[in-house]
Formats: sequence, C-alpha cells, structure tokens
Amino acid sequence: MSTVDECGVALSSDSAPLEGVAVQSEASSVQLRLPQSQDGARVHSLVASCPPLDANSLYCNLLQATHFSQTSVAAERDGELIGFISGYILPDRSDTLFIWQVAVAESGRGVGLAGRMLREILSRTACASVTHLETTITPDNAASWALFRSLAAKLQANLSDSVMFDRDRHFNGAHDSELLVRIGPFAPAESIG
Repeated sequence: MSTVDECGVALSSDSAPLEGVAVQSEASSVQLRLPQSQDGARVHSLVASCPPLDANSLYCNLLQATHFSQTSVAAERDGELIGFISGYILPDRSDTLFIWQVAVAESGRGVGLAGRMLREILSRTACASVTHLETTITPDNAASWALFRSLAAKLQANLSDSVMFDRDRHFNGAHDSELLVRIGPFAPAESIG
C-alpha cells in the first residue's frame, strides 16, 4: 500500500538550528546513490524500523531497488543505509513522479536528509521531463506534510491535496485515509538544486 511517512524526521529548514558544524559534517558525510539489488534486504529492515511506515514484502523492496532505481535513492553513511526513497514515473503521465515511501533512520534525522534525497531524484536524467510530483500522506503525519510543503516552497510550486484512498471505502476502516498530494508545475530537472 502506498504510504509516505517521515519516521519523525526533523526538517532543518523548519526546525531550530542544530549545532551547525556537527550537523554540517553529518550531512556532508552521507552519500546519495542509485539503489541496487543488494539494498533490498536493508531497505526492508529500514522501513520496519520506521513506524508508522507500511511494510512491503522483501520482494517488493528488491523490485524498488532494481526496477525503480533511477527514480529512487539510497542514502548511506559509513556503509550503513540510513535513508531510502522509492518513487516511479506514472505510466500514463510521464511528467509526474510518484513518491511511494520515504524512510530515514533515527541516526539520519535532523539534518534535512529527506529533502536532499527528494531533490537528488528530481535532478536525475530520468526526471528530465518531470514537472509534477505526487505522493500520499495521512492527515496526521505532520513530518511528511512539512517535508512536502518545504519541497513545494523550494520548487516555487503549488501544492494541492485530495482524498485518494478513503478510510472506509478503500481500507474498510483499518487505515487512515491517504490524501493525494500534488506539487507542480515546477521547472524540470536541470534547474533543481
């Protein structure tokens, strides 16, 4: 199921300043890269450590790390996977990137890593035609709302939301409604920094 959660990530742009030099060195020591098949099991463990993220099967995480590697990102520090974002270009709208899940380990929080990972994906050649981003967020997920509002502001783009999957109609009351968040239009990849 498609859920975007931030695992309680504190966004540096909206948070009180953290101890500058230490934060800068932590942020700069994180390497962002294309995921690969060997990341599948680590992604599975990372997501499991980030409630309230919905766990996918390990097989699904392997597919995310391989079939969708060009529109996903792995964040690694000292050999440890501390962040992962899965996304894909919508099959019927090549101008829209859908962000499936955002996971950041506790050790990677508080330095703006999630925003940096999103901008990394948008800057790739695979997203050269992308002018819109979509995701789903539950109404009470303050961290994810802050992340995507911050991204919309950085992209100087509109953000709108509507119900995509309703609690009663789609989840039989077992899961909060998922709101479709749409950001755009914004300039394509070459102008994102």
